[in-house]
Amino acid sequence: MPLLSDWNGHAVDAFDNAFNYRGLERVAQRSAFLLDGDGMIIAAWRYEVGELPDFDELLASARSAS
Repeated sequence: MPLLSDWNGHAVDAFDNAFNYRGLERVAQRSAFLLDGDGMIIAAWRYEVGELPDFDELLASARSAS
């Protein structure tokens, strides 16, 4: 499964997913995106600082999308 590394901040900007955190600018908000076979986003989740994703929910969503 490919993962994204956003070392230059392009994805954070494209997904409008940045916020300022403890004096740091343009920090990526913890998120999960579900893509279809064409690479289109079909579902997205954003989480608060310190909040962990519900991995069971993410896995169930991925299974139901396939």
